[in-house]
Amino acid sequence: MPMTPKVLIVDVESTCWEGSMLPDGRGQGVENMEIIELGCVMCDRSGQLLDSASFLVKPIDHPSLSDFCQSLTGISQQTISEATPFKDTIQRLNDWIGVQNSSFIWASWGNYDRLHLEADSSKRNATPELLRYDHLNLRKLWRLTTKQRKKNSLRDALNYHAFSFEGHQHSGLDDAKNTAKLLSCVDWTRADEALTRAGE
Repeated sequence: MPMTPKVLIVDVESTCWEGSMLPDGRGQGVENMEIIELGCVMCDRSGQLLDSASFLVKPIDHPSLSDFCQSLTGISQQTISEATPFKDTIQRLNDWIGVQNSSFIWASWGNYDRLHLEADSSKRNATPELLRYDHLNLRKLWRLTTKQRKKNSLRDALNYHAFSFEGHQHSGLDDAKNTAKLLSCVDWTRADEALTRAGE
């Protein structure tokens, strides 16, 4: 990896239901959940924020958010109803990435965000530019650094370093901003061990 790349942290929020069960009784997963927010923070490796943005997505398969989802994410039904569909939102995301005008790796806390973004991109036939960049699993890198095995949620990691969570937990943008705090706490010499190369 280059010595001083920028890091784009992405946190995905999705349609969800209490008990992780859809109204029809199926278990929820990336194949039937829809992304409703992409919280994005561009920063350097020390966690210094350079730019940030939240991109909201209007769900198609389940346009009405569950009360559980609204409470969890802080996104209201009115707000999501006024959002743009996935393809249009991805275009706005791509435009924002283009303004950054530099190379970067993109990162998330675990692989879920990458897998869900890949699934929705395939389903909606819209490709985010960030999928053309290498992806760093920050949770894996943090575990490699600290040797922590069991308590490795974002909140656990913040607590481990005596950081407090700021904002609304499960807000994509707030989660991304809090994740950025941990960039200064990982061993970057081991980053390749937590990296998924673009196209793999």
